[in-house]
Amino acid sequence: MEFPDEIFQEIVEGDTKLLVPKKSLTDKVPPKKPAFFNPKARVNRDLSIIAYAGFLRNFENPKIMLEGLSGIGARGLRVAKEIGIENLVINDLNPNALKMAEHSANLNELKNVEFSEKEVCRFFSKYSRKGERGSIVDIDPFGSPAAFFDCGLRATMHGGILSTAATDLQVLNGLFQEACKRKYGGIPVRTEYGNEIAIRLVLGCLRVVAARLGVEIIPMFVESEMHYYRTYVKVLNRPDQQENIGYIIHCKSCGHRKTSLQQELKCELCESKTSIAGPLWIGKLFDKEFVENMSKEIPNYKVDKICEKTINKCIKESEMPATYYTLDEIASKMKRSPPKLESLIENLQKNNFVSSVTAFNPTGFRTDAKINEIKKIIQSIQ
Repeated sequence: MEFPDEIFQEIVEGDTKLLVPKKSLTDKVPPKKPAFFNPKARVNRDLSIIAYAGFLRNFENPKIMLEGLSGIGARGLRVAKEIGIENLVINDLNPNALKMAEHSANLNELKNVEFSEKEVCRFFSKYSRKGERGSIVDIDPFGSPAAFFDCGLRATMHGGILSTAATDLQVLNGLFQEACKRKYGGIPVRTEYGNEIAIRLVLGCLRVVAARLGVEIIPMFVESEMHYYRTYVKVLNRPDQQENIGYIIHCKSCGHRKTSLQQELKCELCESKTSIAGPLWIGKLFDKEFVENMSKEIPNYKVDKICEKTINKCIKESEMPATYYTLDEIASKMKRSPPKLESLIENLQKNNFVSSVTAFNPTGFRTDAKINEIKKIIQSIQ
């Protein structure tokens, strides 16, 4: 395959040279032909680099990455070039994308890369036997990743990381509830913290599939951006004994919300009818030690400055309660201007509540205080 200069261009992302279609750099929506590449997902790939680097730091088994839906292979090639692994297998159904990935591998003088042109589940089934599985399994589809949970889990070794991205945001955020129920087995509620509900629906679906296979998933890190949600889970070859599937009970009248193992039809604060999201994941979204390891890796790589800000927020909220609040939603209910975020968090802590910022929303905060208690504290702030 020839790569004429008027159609293709070499770029550098991180420390990795990539051959990309020129139109992907100029068009508002990157075209799918001759191959898909989204330059705006650079931060997403940067976070993958430091997540995988943090994971591999103390990982003693074979370091093998399986990239199921690779496009031009940008993520996998960066892992192979910048972190260094024993083997990378890039898979895509688009032969043009694979040729470009192969060219980029040569540009970076990478010898430990294999290329595969298979339907993604057929690809993963090839690596589903013990001794052949990946330590990093990455699934980055257009739309929902739910169809690939089964084969992705089977291809992830004990103690390995499975990372999936979802771009069907309208479905996950509650615009098409029945479609969400079909794909993910749970129903969303449209709220100010809808991105957290969405990620918990993805994790809930993944947890159910894992339970059927007799394996456990432990969320290590999650990421919410305007165009996608991404989850990183550790896969352990043992049954999950934890009660981590339940519901988010949300009251649209007073703003109270909580997680529960059971559905609750009345708000415990104002007795209004509740909205119920789920079934979904109600456990932790972050592993604090894992995210701290990510933070330690940041100086070792050329990543966007926003990565450090995001990771620092994730560390702070890693052991906080589920569901966050936003300044705007509470100020709207109180019919007053919102206080400064730092001031509110400080006052919540002074009143013996736990509280932190959140990476999910720039004006969001987490706390174990209930909505009526938050309102009282806001009223006390001059």
